[in-house]
Amino acid sequence: SLLYVRMNLSSLLTLAKRPMLQGNCPSSLVAKCFSSVEAYALPLRLNNLADNPGATKQRKRVGRGIGSGLGKTCGKGHKGQKARAGGSIRRGFEGGQTPIYRTTPKSGFTNKFKIERVPLNLGDLQMWADMGRIRLPGPDEPPLTMKDLTDSGIVNFTKTLKKGVKLLAKGKELLRAPVHLEVMGASREAIAAVEARGGAVTARYYNRLGLRALLKPDKFEAKGVPKRAAPPPKLMPFYLDPERRGYLAPEMQLRRLERERAAVGGADAAP
Repeated sequence: SLLYVRMNLSSLLTLAKRPMLQGNCPSSLVAKCFSSVEAYALPLRLNNLADNPGATKQRKRVGRGIGSGLGKTCGKGHKGQKARAGGSIRRGFEGGQTPIYRTTPKSGFTNKFKIERVPLNLGDLQMWADMGRIRLPGPDEPPLTMKDLTDSGIVNFTKTLKKGVKLLAKGKELLRAPVHLEVMGASREAIAAVEARGGAVTARYYNRLGLRALLKPDKFEAKGVPKRAAPPPKLMPFYLDPERRGYLAPEMQLRRLERERAAVGGADAAP
């Protein structure tokens, strides 16, 4: 087979060198292209293995004579702190004077109680649905949970996801279908956009263990799924607020009961 390929390439080169081309394309250019194809079509052998150009460079040899440019002082110059062995200067050192990070005042602080959740935009959700990567359930169907979002790839399981997912209104004009979502938080604008299209949003709390059980239920097959934890006192007002669609709000619990009764009634009415 290799001999057949070489014969075909040689015949192509012969045809390319003949003045049979029309237009302004020179035959030498075609011959050059075919010669490069022939060079790359050769099989790999021990005698033509090599690194890519620029993949390696020669080691810098110092102290081997003045003609090399790196003799005597080895490229470090005469005396001084940087010419000594181990004389490197740490980052931020300014020769002994007060460094800039101490002369400038401090500004702000790091809030250790800040909750950073993974953002989920409505526009991205509709785009995922258009691509067929996720199904958007209606308001009377079981909600789209954070496990469904993770399995579809629209959000990634990272350290930030341990705080849950928050629904945002970016791209709300792209949302067309009604959707029932269950996330750990949602902006007021996102809630209004979803409900304007006949959907529903529920903000439900999960601690780290509960969220892990939701996302990876196979890890809890032996010992069982842990009991769902209640929100901490600082977050309790949020999940009791009906305007934020907290799952502990009486209005939200009443809606859930109505959906469950409607589902049971529909199942009984089915033949």
